[in-house]
Amino acid sequence: MFDLAVFTLSMVLLAVTLFARIRLHNWWLRACEFPRVQIASVAAITALLSLLVGDPLQPYSLAASLVVLTLQLWRIYPYTPFGPLELKNAEPGNDDRCIKLLISNVLTPNRNAQGLIKQILKHQPDIILTLESDDWWGEQLHAALSETWPEVVSIPQDNLYGMHLYSRLELQGLEVKRLIQDDIPSIHCWIILRSGERVRLHALHPRPPAPQESDTSLWRDAELLLVGKEIRDHAGPALLIGDLNDVAWSRTTRMFTRVSGMLDPRRGRGMFSTFHAEHRLLRWPLDHIFVTEHFTLRHMERLQGFGSDHFPILATLCHRPSRSDEHDKPEPDGSDKEDARETINAAREAA
Repeated sequence: MFDLAVFTLSMVLLAVTLFARIRLHNWWLRACEFPRVQIASVAAITALLSLLVGDPLQPYSLAASLVVLTLQLWRIYPYTPFGPLELKNAEPGNDDRCIKLLISNVLTPNRNAQGLIKQILKHQPDIILTLESDDWWGEQLHAALSETWPEVVSIPQDNLYGMHLYSRLELQGLEVKRLIQDDIPSIHCWIILRSGERVRLHALHPRPPAPQESDTSLWRDAELLLVGKEIRDHAGPALLIGDLNDVAWSRTTRMFTRVSGMLDPRRGRGMFSTFHAEHRLLRWPLDHIFVTEHFTLRHMERLQGFGSDHFPILATLCHRPSRSDEHDKPEPDGSDKEDARETINAAREAA
């Protein structure tokens, strides 16, 4: 019974690992990309337990466990402190060219606004982005923040896709777009740094691939890739922030970085897993900050929970275009551009 249980578990882990490699948009296939750390951990355990399994099942369970462990570690390794830095560290000084960002999915039913506001007041970010913020959240945030952060973009919605943006820096060219689906907003604008330089900002919260939301990742993938193409075409300094409902190591997010040419500050520093705040063993990085090669990173941290299922994330980035050449900018693979076009067109036709 023990031998069969270990063998069966190792085969299940192998199947889930291989499912994640299938290039389809089905939600259950894309969900296999999320728990790579958890799958790798269980595979390590089954590999050890396989040493206690007798013939004829032992070689199969051991081999399956080691294949799973190798494939999963290969994918998550870049997002550990052992991987190479993708975004270089900032040097001291040049504070007028730096921008501090705080991103937080507040969880609409959560009513601990003070738990988030206290952290905002403590860290004093330049830009604050909240996701899932409805009218009630908008009222709490406005009362506490609007005086110090006078630039406000308010999109309260009760469908879990409301957004609020607060800034102490000047915003120009503000646009609220609904790129793929009418009930999913996104924010696009220029940020004027204290130095007078302009930086393009994109704030997204696409629909996740989940049975209660959508049976496909098509909407999420298309929105992310559509903005990625715009960022590549613009070719100037840009930031993309938000709850992308995708993990840093997924096929879609990695394709996005190649299509857009953006860098992930997590690479070489750690996962900074922001979801799920209440389940220590089931966490992965869903809230993201991507930057073009014009930036360096001064600081990044995950903040304290406040009743939401997401932790807030905080980062300070410095606009240093003179150091662009220090970065290895991601470039599209042979089929990336065509795959992105097909995904965007399919989503638009299905919308």
